[in-house]
Amino acid sequence: MLSKWLGGLALAAAVVFSAPALAAGEFTSEQKEQLGKFIHDYLISHPEVIKDSVEELDRREKAAETADREKTVSSEAAKLFRSPNQALVGNPDGDVTVVEFFDYNCGYCKQSLANITKLIENDPKLRVILKDFAILGPDSVEVAEVATAARLQLKGPKFWEFHKKLLGSRGHIGKAQAVAVAKELGADTDQLEKDIKNPATRATLAEVEALAEKLHFSGTPSWVIGQDAYVGGLTYPDMKAKVDNVRKCGKAEC
Repeated sequence: MLSKWLGGLALAAAVVFSAPALAAGEFTSEQKEQLGKFIHDYLISHPEVIKDSVEELDRREKAAETADREKTVSSEAAKLFRSPNQALVGNPDGDVTVVEFFDYNCGYCKQSLANITKLIENDPKLRVILKDFAILGPDSVEVAEVATAARLQLKGPKFWEFHKKLLGSRGHIGKAQAVAVAKELGADTDQLEKDIKNPATRATLAEVEALAEKLHFSGTPSWVIGQDAYVGGLTYPDMKAKVDNVRKCGKAEC
């Protein structure tokens, strides 16, 4: 909050200093001192100016992020929706796609699991893409590597079972837990270790990281629903409404 207020103060000061008077030449030391006192006294008397400037700055930043996200969803559609380096669950031929960027150690992602599971179970036309966005430390990266490698052996419903079991685990998890779940579901652990070390595994995670950066995703879970992007957990009613809207008007927000 303090940084926002300081930013607002800087913005307010910039407005004053960009006044036409500057066109006449540089201020003298005395004029600068007088101007500084004027700005100080004005802002003390009208503190709402800072609040208004902060709100306007926030509005502009959010508008710019939204525009960037819309542009990225369009320009990176192939990597977002049709990449060979992704986990696809639900109906592969579904008419609406939900993309989730998640971390296996993210508490909010664990909470969202029940919602996305319910959505898949209640909507046979839904297509869901899972992207490992491992941002919560080295353990998360190792789990994502195991999951990426496991996907080569555990296909379709089997991988969805792996994902639910691993994401539904209590507490912080690492490579050992991920390998144990993969082995329990039938994965060959020797092959798993080979695939973890394959450069293609790291390239898969790097692709997700690059997409997340372009979408301004700094946390998990984050979502792309239809052509719209969101950050943070979504309730089941919110998710269902957005999917229904995509079918109705082509956008998550009609």
